[in-house]
Amino acid sequence: MGTISELFGTMVFNDDVMKERLPENVYNSIQNTIKNGKHLDLTSANIVAEAMMKWAIEKGATHFTHWFQPMTGITAEKHDSFISFKNNRAIMEFKGKELVQGESDASSFPSGGIRATFEARGYTAWDPSSYAFIKDGTLCIPTAFCSYGGEALDKKTPLLRSMEVLGKAALKILKLFGNEDVTSVKTTVGAEQEYFLVDKDVFYKRPDLVYTGRTLFGAKPPKGQELDDHYFGSIKPRVQAFMKELDEELWKVGVLAKTEHNEAAPAQHELAPIFTTTNLATDHNQIMMEYMQKIAKKLDLVCLLHEKPFKGVNGSGKHNNWSMSTNTGVNLFEPGETPHENAQFLLFLCAVIKAVDEYQDLLRISVASASNDHRLGAHEAPPAVVSIFLGDELNGVLEAIENDAKYDPKEKETMRIGVHILPKFPKDTTDRNRTSPFAFTGNKFEFRMLGSSASIADTNTFLNTAVTQVLNEFYDVLSVADDFMPALHNLVRDTIKKHKRILFNGNGYDDAWIKEAEARGLSNYKSTPDALPHLLDEKNIKLFRDNKVFNEVELKARCEILLESYSKLVNIEALTAIDMANQLIMPAVSKYTKELLKTIKLKKELYIDGGYEEQVATRLTALNAQAYQLTKELELNLSLVKRLEGAEKIAKSYEHTVLGVMNKLREVVDEMESMTSIEYWPIPTYGELLFSVK
Repeated sequence: MGTISELFGTMVFNDDVMKERLPENVYNSIQNTIKNGKHLDLTSANIVAEAMMKWAIEKGATHFTHWFQPMTGITAEKHDSFISFKNNRAIMEFKGKELVQGESDASSFPSGGIRATFEARGYTAWDPSSYAFIKDGTLCIPTAFCSYGGEALDKKTPLLRSMEVLGKAALKILKLFGNEDVTSVKTTVGAEQEYFLVDKDVFYKRPDLVYTGRTLFGAKPPKGQELDDHYFGSIKPRVQAFMKELDEELWKVGVLAKTEHNEAAPAQHELAPIFTTTNLATDHNQIMMEYMQKIAKKLDLVCLLHEKPFKGVNGSGKHNNWSMSTNTGVNLFEPGETPHENAQFLLFLCAVIKAVDEYQDLLRISVASASNDHRLGAHEAPPAVVSIFLGDELNGVLEAIENDAKYDPKEKETMRIGVHILPKFPKDTTDRNRTSPFAFTGNKFEFRMLGSSASIADTNTFLNTAVTQVLNEFYDVLSVADDFMPALHNLVRDTIKKHKRILFNGNGYDDAWIKEAEARGLSNYKSTPDALPHLLDEKNIKLFRDNKVFNEVELKARCEILLESYSKLVNIEALTAIDMANQLIMPAVSKYTKELLKTIKLKKELYIDGGYEEQVATRLTALNAQAYQLTKELELNLSLVKRLEGAEKIAKSYEHTVLGVMNKLREVVDEMESMTSIEYWPIPTYGELLFSVK
């Protein structure tokens, strides 16, 4: 494959390619557009489009597409060829107008009522800050997606808005500290991606995996993850081949794939990228998920991105490592050697603390989905309660400030391992806390509640906007202060006092913490139907409206879409469970029971004890009858839910009347699986699914 440096970005119309192929004045114009948001004139757009097309054709592309991220949570694309017809012959042509703007049927995507069926027009608009790339012989142009009336119909537009307003708010604060050389501030993200790999032949024998992405039935195998022998273990050859090809394909399109390893559960793995600007990180994560699934199938595997594909083993998350950096290369969350003396760092730290405390509900809402509900609080992921982990050192700094006391920093210890040949290195001043939803990890915050299948756009949009609000409030106080440093000290101290309830360094899995969190007044929305309606709380509507990230129409649409998505997914799961029970499981158990009854009859004729067969047949008959009754109850409840009106009422009914019966049906089916001969069981077992890839 050549060296990584030779391979990296070969399918990306990046800065080097633009510098090489564009006239200097056009290159400077597009750089001004990318860096400063200035409008690109049509003449320059035509030149960029022509150069982009010629480059793409040289790379084997025949089509282009506006690649966008509708509110389905995945990407969308409509392919157009470069072909045009002039003077009775076919020519290759790509104009600036086609580059800058496209059109799509806005009513065919989730819109939450923004676009009616007869109001079809929607627009895709080029995002020049995210480089175009070639995928499957098609030039992909990253774009935003909006309605005819200008409302955002995608996940990228609000993200870009939030990045812009946060950059402006942070810049105002930095100017107060005398940072005259700083001209822009951007958020950066590194999104760690967890996933499962299973054998393709086994996958397609499981209708639940095919239709829903998770196993609706499945008895626990004799071995799971109890021995901790899979985590960071030797990577199996088929998985290694997958990882190698995945890396190469991601590197070609500019995705900074960096770290890969086995995760805790059997068949579970992780890929982590290097940090990049948030909108790029969002694009890259979408590309990563798509390539994972495509390359897995090519190698006769299937990549599962569901948050909880298997009951009883770890689910999959997506850790969102978030930070803020200036154009001069300064990480605003870098504490330095003496964080207690770093006033700028402490102010930005307090801004995050206040933002997370006041808008903890939004962070919970940003990760809400039917699939992630199975994972949160399941002792392998953070609880549904949002809290911040800072570590002992920063906690000590904040306590000293709160009490107007002198901070006594601890000297860094040297790690002593007891083997003289090993190198000595300084011990970190604080441990890491894997149970914390929102943890400070040195120079960034790691938000661990995100589900593995989710877009990272919503979380970062909400987080950016909340921090923007607080930074603007801080600026209003500090910009009119007569004496800056005392005002800064008082602001930091008062913020700590008011919002320290959100800080928690202990075990987030402990039930005692949930009780303590409730006593502190922290929210605990255990399910998606509990959480989502709070998106429309007045304080949240005001936050997004005041900062021009969402208007009220856009926000209501998103709430409607997310609630409907929850209901649709649970409905599909329930219908799948009914079909599997009726068409596969109950007939198979009846067939096995019939064989047991034949054996019982034969043994009686020979005066042989048939106690084993009699007990198993009796129990299976009773369980099968239970399963039948539960499927009937499930069918009835589904019919009743469909008579309801209102997205919130419907979602809550699915949670309370459908999921509960599905869980009961699962218990019955899983017990039948443990008693039924393997040759009669109609679907692959957990053992086959989790340990089939060698």
